[in-house]
Amino acid sequence: MSETPTTPPSPVTERDVDLGDGHVLHVYDTGDPGTPGVEPLVVVWHHGTPNIGAPPRPLFDAAARLGIRWVSYDRPGYGGSTPRPDRDVASAARDVAAAVDALGVGPFAVMGHSGGGTHALAPAALLGDRVLGVVSISPVAPFGVPELDWFDGMAPGGEASLRAAAAGRAVKEAHEAAAALVPQGQVDFGFVPADEQAFEGPWGWLGSVVGPALAAGPAALIDDDLAYVTDWGFDPAGIAAPTLVVHGGADRMVPPAHGEWLAGAIPGAELWLQPEDGHISVLRTAEEALTWLARAARPPRPTGTD
Repeated sequence: MSETPTTPPSPVTERDVDLGDGHVLHVYDTGDPGTPGVEPLVVVWHHGTPNIGAPPRPLFDAAARLGIRWVSYDRPGYGGSTPRPDRDVASAARDVAAAVDALGVGPFAVMGHSGGGTHALAPAALLGDRVLGVVSISPVAPFGVPELDWFDGMAPGGEASLRAAAAGRAVKEAHEAAAALVPQGQVDFGFVPADEQAFEGPWGWLGSVVGPALAAGPAALIDDDLAYVTDWGFDPAGIAAPTLVVHGGADRMVPPAHGEWLAGAIPGAELWLQPEDGHISVLRTAEEALTWLARAARPPRPTGTD
């Protein structure tokens, strides 16, 4: 297992974890924040579609204050992780377990945005009490649940892309090949004005993780989208850890009904619905959500302890 430090002043180190089956997982780690008086909490970050998996730099200051150590990874096919076609959402639980085991981490919390908000639910549902808490921001809900009109409210570009995925790999691959010929900016993927403003602030950082993912071609994106519209491999109702779902009420990429459905399906989950926010601008709530996670994932200290 190799480790290559990034260029200072970034605290992030990167390493490849051999899964033992011919696949490699590329893992990121910010290390122990060393926050005085605060016990470290590992939070595994799950990236969106299409992104690479670097941990969320706009939240680094808040994480240091809260005593949070970020661990994250490139989902298979992105960045330095080996492609794994036909993976399901549930496979994220195995990947997370491999990443934290390689780092010697015990219990941990999870957080993700967009497709990462969906993938973050897998370890929470499948790894039992090892997962201490969950924040899922702008997640996609399971495909085909009868209580949800899954495509309702999606912008034309996103709806067309996901309908192609629902029709199978061949149709999805043809859709992405055709989409690559359309000039940039001519497809409505659902960004609202608040999202465009968010890109001009700290969350413009997303460009640094989207660019490399897109440069590598559409294969990993295709695998993600196929996973969203097929059987996830787990039931969100099986999540027992404290869970917060955050969603923008103006989201046209993943409509708020998805977040509302998930919050209703996960026992005891809280829902923060941000009426004016879209898919990206909702991340201005992320620091507050991270604070919620730090509190929820740390059990109360026994009375009389220092």
